[in-house]
Amino acid sequence: MVSLQQRPKFLKPDDDYFASEKDAQATDDQVTTFVFGANFSLSIDAQRERLPIRKYRDHILFCLENYQALILVGETGSGKSTQLPQYLYEFGWHTKGLIGITEPRRVSAVTLADRVAAERGEMVGDSIGLAIRFVDKQSKSTAVKFMTEGVLLREMLADPLLTQYAVIIIDEAHERNTLTDTALGLLKKIMKKRESLKIIISSATIDAEFFKEFFNIKTKKSTKDTSVILSVEGRMHPVKTFYLQEPCSDYVKETVNTIWKIHKKEPAGDVLAFLTGQEEVLQAIDLLNEFKNAENLENIQILPMYGTLPNNDQLKVFFNPPKFTRKVVIATNIAETSITIPGIVYVIDCGFVKLKWFNSESYTDSLVVVPVSKAAAQQRAGRAGRVRAGKVYRLYTEEDYKNLPEQTPPEMRRTDLSSTVLHLKALGIDNVLRFHFPSPPPAKNLLAALETLYALDALDENGDLTKPIGYLLAEMPLPAMTAKMLYVAGQLRCSEEILTIIAMLQVQSVFSKPATGQGQIKQRIAKRNFEAAEGDLITLLNVYTAFVDNGRTKEFCGRYYLIYRSLKRAHELRTQLESLIQSKLGIPMFSCKGDVELICKCITAGFFPNAAYLHHSGVYKTIRGNTELNIHPLSTIYTLKPPTFVVYCELMQTTKLFMKELTVIRSEWLTELAPHYYHKTTVKD
Repeated sequence: MVSLQQRPKFLKPDDDYFASEKDAQATDDQVTTFVFGANFSLSIDAQRERLPIRKYRDHILFCLENYQALILVGETGSGKSTQLPQYLYEFGWHTKGLIGITEPRRVSAVTLADRVAAERGEMVGDSIGLAIRFVDKQSKSTAVKFMTEGVLLREMLADPLLTQYAVIIIDEAHERNTLTDTALGLLKKIMKKRESLKIIISSATIDAEFFKEFFNIKTKKSTKDTSVILSVEGRMHPVKTFYLQEPCSDYVKETVNTIWKIHKKEPAGDVLAFLTGQEEVLQAIDLLNEFKNAENLENIQILPMYGTLPNNDQLKVFFNPPKFTRKVVIATNIAETSITIPGIVYVIDCGFVKLKWFNSESYTDSLVVVPVSKAAAQQRAGRAGRVRAGKVYRLYTEEDYKNLPEQTPPEMRRTDLSSTVLHLKALGIDNVLRFHFPSPPPAKNLLAALETLYALDALDENGDLTKPIGYLLAEMPLPAMTAKMLYVAGQLRCSEEILTIIAMLQVQSVFSKPATGQGQIKQRIAKRNFEAAEGDLITLLNVYTAFVDNGRTKEFCGRYYLIYRSLKRAHELRTQLESLIQSKLGIPMFSCKGDVELICKCITAGFFPNAAYLHHSGVYKTIRGNTELNIHPLSTIYTLKPPTFVVYCELMQTTKLFMKELTVIRSEWLTELAPHYYHKTTVKD
């Protein structure tokens, strides 16, 4: 435990711990967000009238009548995410078809749908609908539909021209993930076929001119622009920014120290701290709870916020804490842009983010912890100026900030494109190399995706989707390798177990990490009850089975140092996924009754491209690409005799390139299950 005396001082702008301070004005915040309950003392109608976007309502409607695409640059806090769909509804656009709004994350889709439904005095599922992965709340009266971009792309499989929609709003377009860019490219094609469809691209940080030109589809018959830009003012209080004088060695502990210092010395106001992933969030919460219990404090409420958190737990951050209690939210970058947590006055920025990065030579897609961009740092700082003047504490030096890149590269340029290619192929787009992406990915990444899908039997020699595997993989809301594993499980009659493994993989960490040495020892002893020599996925299966057999209780999780909310979420996901594959995909549900070898074979059938072997030098190497890999220290097999062959689900780059979620396999399974991909002469020292 870090002693209180050792904690850095973050109290005053003139404190010598910081090199300097800057005032971040409203223009520095490049975030479009949902303001949850602003001006809550007013009636809902009065709240709506006070939003800055209100005076632009007629301008928006005029642009939509005269142009096919509207690029709406709405400054932070303008209210566009909640008000724009209501303006369209109130002026009758719903009579021409559905009004669809896409969000990059589940939590933003859920909270926006709840807020808009509340403003209309109804429940979600009436005129305001919601569709996210495994959740569908719609009725015959639904006119406005909030959804994730993945849902919209899957709807295009059944209705390529989106004929049921009159207006599509792409919110938070600046995030530029693969789903966003794929949706934008497809919408441009649909615009050419359906002149009646209106597109609104909404963001605070969007490159407006770039998207105006992208959607400006002039023809030889007409020289009139089809797209237009409209800027909407926002509002924000000034924010003071502080930097460290010297770099810190552990930003998780530094984050905890800073939170505690704020709580002890700063005036009332909630705190939002950014870390890179779920494991770091939970580690910080454990440290904070230790300090809280040690000083017997009741006036601090500590809440996590990350993507795989159950919906009900995610929504807790939006509610006001008890009176005289400070709310502290520890979040990943999920809280950076898509949502606004009310009451935040202080923001702590660790300076790092976890990104996917694809290596087309080794065919590996790894998670890499990298410094944030300047744009992301400004977005994080903008969380602090919503309710009053705020402060942001950056856990890096001002010189480091100046050296940060301006923007984060679009995900389309740095990630595996297998799922993207599947979607495009399923929509009948044969030449994906010439598909008009907003930011075209490297051709070698597209080629690697085509080769991977061919190896998975999803594409034939002509590059067309195969039946049934290709079409089935395109319909599943899962990565291609995971979907192939589930398909094979149906053939080998162990789909019950594989479904459980898939659900557990979606929630990342299920083992808690005590901060004290004694707690760590007890946790390691408890973990041995579930560990399997066959690897991490069988261990996860054992954990889930024991959790269900013992009544899915918190007491069981506490006894064995398991994270209850993660297991609860895994159970929800498994139930939803089972319903989906039985009702729509027709995969039979069977149990192999504990045949571990059969389960490992199914895993190999999906993840065989991710195979590695133990080199005589003592490190692992990928069979294809010869990339050096290491077993992650948290893996079940880390302390065992190194197996000769393994397959992994994920790579993580820190000090080395680590394999995560490992399964021990036999070499003959590779040639048996993927003879088109592996030959015995493939492995060489």
